Amino acid sequence: MSTRSRSIAKGVVAGLLAGIVATAAKSAVERIYPPHPRDEEPVPRNSKGPALALRKKSTAGKALHWGFGAAAGAVYGGVAEYYPAATARQGVNFGIALVAVTHDHTLPVFGRMARPEVETKRERTSELAANITYGIITETVRGVVRRMID
Repeated sequence: MSTRSRSIAKGVVAGLLAGIVATAAKSAVERIYPPHPRDEEPVPRNSKGPALALRKKSTAGKALHWGFGAAAGAVYGGVAEYYPAATARQGVNFGIALVAVTHDHTLPVFGRMARPEVETKRERTSELAANITYGIITETVRGVVRRMID
């Protein structure tokens, strides 16, 4: 068994590429299992109501979505180099942590999503499914890329 040397730069590159691939997978899950059924128009709601209406993503919104996915993957890849426990459960923990940081805290503060306690079950499970998929794909691709560039 060979020991791989740690490299923050290689970890970040592997994570960045993994984050991009994982964002594509997350987007596919969101299309397959959207927070709202396709025949049901989301009801506009403010932070006091059950959910915030998510309009079609603008170009800036899409760029933010992809940029965040790539950046989160890059950070994850760098952290994984020096803290291998971050990769536990094949990336599932990473996906759940992203839900906790973004959907449970950051996005509601900025008015981009409803608070978790007022989300519908479908909204909650859709976000969990998409983000857990993101975490698993990020870890899988990160590991493959990292071995390739070692």
